[in-house]
Amino acid sequence: MASDEASPAAAAAAAERIRVVGAWAGSLEVELGGWTVPMLRAEVARRAGGVEPDRINLIFGGRVLKDDPPASLLQAGLKGNAKVLSTLLAPDRGKAIAAQAAAAAAEEEHNNRLVRLWNAAEALCQRHTDGSFHEEDFNLDLEDQSGQKVMFGSVDDLKAVKMALMLHQKAKTFIKRNMHKEALDVLAMAEEAFSLCDPKLIERVDNVPMLQLDIVWCYFVLRDVSRVEVAGTRLEKARSGFERSHGKDSARFRLLQAGRHADLAIYVRLELLEGVVAYHNGNTVKARESLTSAQAKYMQLQVPDEAISILMSMGYGARAAKRALKMTGYDIQSSVDLLCEEREKKIRRVQEDMEMQKEIMEQKKYGKTPMNKAVNMQKLKGLVAIGFEKKLAAEALRINENDADKALDLLTDPEQNCILQQRIMSKAKRLSRGSGSGSSSSRAAAATTASGVNNSQAPVDTSANVPDGSAMEESHVLPVINEEAANNVEAVNDDETVNHEEEDMSDESAEGEEEANPPPVRDVAMENELAHEMTGDALDDYDIDVSNEGQAISEYLSLLDSAA
Repeated sequence: MASDEASPAAAAAAAERIRVVGAWAGSLEVELGGWTVPMLRAEVARRAGGVEPDRINLIFGGRVLKDDPPASLLQAGLKGNAKVLSTLLAPDRGKAIAAQAAAAAAEEEHNNRLVRLWNAAEALCQRHTDGSFHEEDFNLDLEDQSGQKVMFGSVDDLKAVKMALMLHQKAKTFIKRNMHKEALDVLAMAEEAFSLCDPKLIERVDNVPMLQLDIVWCYFVLRDVSRVEVAGTRLEKARSGFERSHGKDSARFRLLQAGRHADLAIYVRLELLEGVVAYHNGNTVKARESLTSAQAKYMQLQVPDEAISILMSMGYGARAAKRALKMTGYDIQSSVDLLCEEREKKIRRVQEDMEMQKEIMEQKKYGKTPMNKAVNMQKLKGLVAIGFEKKLAAEALRINENDADKALDLLTDPEQNCILQQRIMSKAKRLSRGSGSGSSSSRAAAATTASGVNNSQAPVDTSANVPDGSAMEESHVLPVINEEAANNVEAVNDDETVNHEEEDMSDESAEGEEEANPPPVRDVAMENELAHEMTGDALDDYDIDVSNEGQAISEYLSLLDSAA
């Protein structure tokens, strides 16, 4: 009986009274440690006439009580006899505040993503430009339309161009997904990256005018009439840029493309946008001229179904057939020639990628230099060409930060050469023990190579796909170059104590190098996202679906006819 009477008393002692004024006035018995702010808001809303909880604002101690993060009333600072002010928002006001908060959170997330995107692109391009040790199983190179590697100015210029092309490709992905607002932000970043490059180096390529055209296209799709003046300026830059890179009336581009009209879709979009800007500026004569020219080019891109069927009957896919026909003016033989060229390029690229993958795997086996750089394979080939064993030469380059002269001095010094061989043997033996105990591992890595630019007239983004994964750690007993070194190594191996001491010293030295120059933290997810979006298709920039452009041309011509 006594325990039954004590139970309600204990419950009453645990509850505290708080006073609520405002939208609803009264006292509530609450358990401060058990009730949360959302629970209090819901109770006040119920007593205020069953309004939606989102319309109730709770204010205590001069601050608004928030639902996130969830906290008990005690954690929010409420005590017994606390006074809480409740206000009732207008029906739309509550939803507006919630929508505003959601928009602010989305904006913050978007800004954080943009920062990650820039940092990831910068880190990738830095590693693949300054000779840093590759954490990935792919390489980023600049190529022209024929697939030839491009040496582009200084290291800083090369890095800036790679960043710009990588960010531009990301923006194109957003445009294809109809995410034009997000694309504009990334296009602005790509434009900033281009601005870091020497203008004289990029004025002869069409990547920059393509960027200007994509920016104005986003303005148009978003119906942002307030940017008409800015759009006109950007289109002027695009027009002059295309003329510099493609030549007058695209004569130079036609020559490079064997007479093909691969750039026709670009000029449909350019002339459409020029006509739209002229229309909104009141220049109807210029608007009609541009739109009429755009319409004529648009009609040239309407491929007959019969021509597509002929190519498909030869074994080509519908998309590839349609693209080839658009770029060759429906000429069947020229289309077949183009498709054969593209197929040969793909085969050649696969072979090159396999060689590159093999070289990267070999490079990884040699390890990092003290400054986290990879062993320079060209300098290694030079040392091997004059008679030095490859693994020995690689280790000499590694410990000398790829200084070929210092590596050569080390290799030609008999005493230093012997010490170097002992060190390599020690590492090989250590790896052998680790492999025998099952410590070898493998990991999957993103595999795509990157961005390209045409250093002549018509640049494109190029990339190549390579198999995922990296080689497992291997143990090799390295061959010894001379008999004297072999005898020295045998003497060292006879003395287990000395051998273990040297191994420990080698381990400590390697660990000390890594601690002194730790590699920067990577945003692996964002880097892989950027790398995987590089298409490697030399004609991808010119393969534009102009269906929306065709509708817009008809719409604005109708507006001009109505005005007339």
